[in-house]
Amino acid sequence: MKIRHADTIEATVAGFTGTARQPKALAVRLPDGRVALSQRLTTALATRIAPRLVPQPGRAHTQDGDAYTPASGEIVVEVVAGTTRHAVVTVVRLR
Repeated sequence: MKIRHADTIEATVAGFTGTARQPKALAVRLPDGRVALSQRLTTALATRIAPRLVPQPGRAHTQDGDAYTPASGEIVVEVVAGTTRHAVVTVVRLR
């Protein structure tokens, strides 16, 4: 039997993929300081988060090499983050 481990935590939004009007995924800064891309956002979450995103010029990359558009502001989201080696981050809601 496989048991998957995940914790619900708060993370700050560092950026996004897609456009500011229709973000596909968020780059979130986890409590340990690492930046990770979330799974694809639901339409409802993307609609609520989009008005708060203020894109910054240029591109940034996660430690895994995934590119995203940086965003300014203090947006906090609740995420479910896997605790295993290949942790998956899923945005649950906007704080």
